Amino acid sequence: MNPKIDAFIGRAKQWREEFEKLRAISLASGLTEELKWGKPCYTFETTNVLIIQGFKEYCALMFCKGSLLKDAKRILKAPGENSQAARQARFTTVGEIVALERTLKAYIQEAIAAEKGGLKVAYKKITEHKLPAELQTAFEKDPTFKAAFRALTPGRQRGYLLHFSGAKQSATRMARIEKCAPQILQGKGLND
Repeated sequence: MNPKIDAFIGRAKQWREEFEKLRAISLASGLTEELKWGKPCYTFETTNVLIIQGFKEYCALMFCKGSLLKDAKRILKAPGENSQAARQARFTTVGEIVALERTLKAYIQEAIAAEKGGLKVAYKKITEHKLPAELQTAFEKDPTFKAAFRALTPGRQRGYLLHFSGAKQSATRMARIEKCAPQILQGKGLND
């Protein structure tokens, strides 16, 4: 048990009992308990397997490579529409957690087995993401900008593509591209 997690749970204004139950289930698996990104994280060797999360409407046990799990009980949800690997089991009461305790323990063992087996998530290639027409136009106008974008890591390219494509109007997409161009030319990601 990591004392940093004791402090995390002690400060929790919401979901304290749920966090304690999820922690007990996670610790029973033999994973190492750490505090990462300000949240309880459970690792196998050096790889993140689980994270306990608290949100306004629910708390969750997030499986970092949850898309690899069979999810026979259909309890896992993608945290966002663009999530490729992570999956959450969401809860609003301790009773829900208790009712699914055996399932959660089985899922955790499956996640550990996936890590031991070296299984990898098949991420979408950057070329599979749709390129907004406005970005294609910007590339045609400025080959240096295109080269700088292509030199970014796939994760940074993906971040920009999701940001640009997230705008509903063409004018907004163009404004986002223009605003981000200096960062892209410096080789920086959207959140750098």
